[in-house]
Amino acid sequence: MSSVIPPTMRAWQYSQTTGGLEQNLVLKDDVPVPTLSPRLGDKELLIEVLSASINPSDYKIAELPLNLGRAVVRTPATPAWDFCGRVVQTTNVVDNFRVGDIVFGRQAPTQQGACGQYIVASATACASLPSGVQVDEAASLPCAGLTAYQTIAPNVKPGDKVFLNGGSGGVGSFGIQIAKALGCHVTVSCSAAKAEQCKALGADDIIDYTAVDVCQALKERGQVFKLCVDNVGLPAELYKAGDDYLLPDGKFVQVGGPVSLAALSSTMSRLLRPSFLGGGKRKFQLYTLMGDQDKDLAILGQMVAEGKVKPVIEHAYEFEGVPTAFRDLRKGKTHGKLVIHVSNKGA
Repeated sequence: MSSVIPPTMRAWQYSQTTGGLEQNLVLKDDVPVPTLSPRLGDKELLIEVLSASINPSDYKIAELPLNLGRAVVRTPATPAWDFCGRVVQTTNVVDNFRVGDIVFGRQAPTQQGACGQYIVASATACASLPSGVQVDEAASLPCAGLTAYQTIAPNVKPGDKVFLNGGSGGVGSFGIQIAKALGCHVTVSCSAAKAEQCKALGADDIIDYTAVDVCQALKERGQVFKLCVDNVGLPAELYKAGDDYLLPDGKFVQVGGPVSLAALSSTMSRLLRPSFLGGGKRKFQLYTLMGDQDKDLAILGQMVAEGKVKPVIEHAYEFEGVPTAFRDLRKGKTHGKLVIHVSNKGA
């Protein structure tokens, strides 16, 4: 099934990342519209993008050292993999979406991302837009919302205490609300300037990382936390310190961190060094998006529809403002999600 599809589209593209992804973005008017897979059995959707949202991984992957970024995503490439849009075509085996449906989801790292007017996405990584949820809200959900949900929901029960390292960014703002919706007590780290925002989202306890040593502050609270989700990757000793603030059956999940060889070495040390050689004693997980994402996306969408989770959108940029959006994202000072208006047709 399909609607009328033009042969070309407008899209922001880059061919190199020297000096930063945002310095190399060029808006083109003649980029070929991507096509669905010809392979039998592939459940794919061709989607006209209404809104996209951007994440640090969008530029971190593109800028991986030693040309690893090009090994992951071929260039010229279009950034951003979170979206909300209108289905314009499906492969024959798709039976849960129809042309005209408004869906939201996340692409795997791909050459043709959501800062272009059309994308191809797997039907297993999309969900229908629930009634009452705005397009921009849905576009902001996939990466940050899925990360928060999948790192928290499988690891806690009502009454558990959770520590979120980095509570004011995209993942952190969703994580606070999701943990509270699941009945947890939530402690977060953030700056004093963002403390009120985190409290408004539901945080019970704040650690101001600009004023105190985070590891020491956690140790002073004792072995009370069932889960630590590290959205920052710093301080480097946070995992080892978990011996003093995580319960014996507690878990440490690493999500974010700097992109450097030193940071990679620190992560591998956390993952592989046994406790008798100075490693941490608590269970460690390096997070990656898990399984078919459609079910978790549907749960997140329903949580927004029911008012249990409110996406925090700091700014929505028009399509011409994509480089500015990436510059703002890189500063690391955002209080929530950054959204791009790709199409002017609305939903």
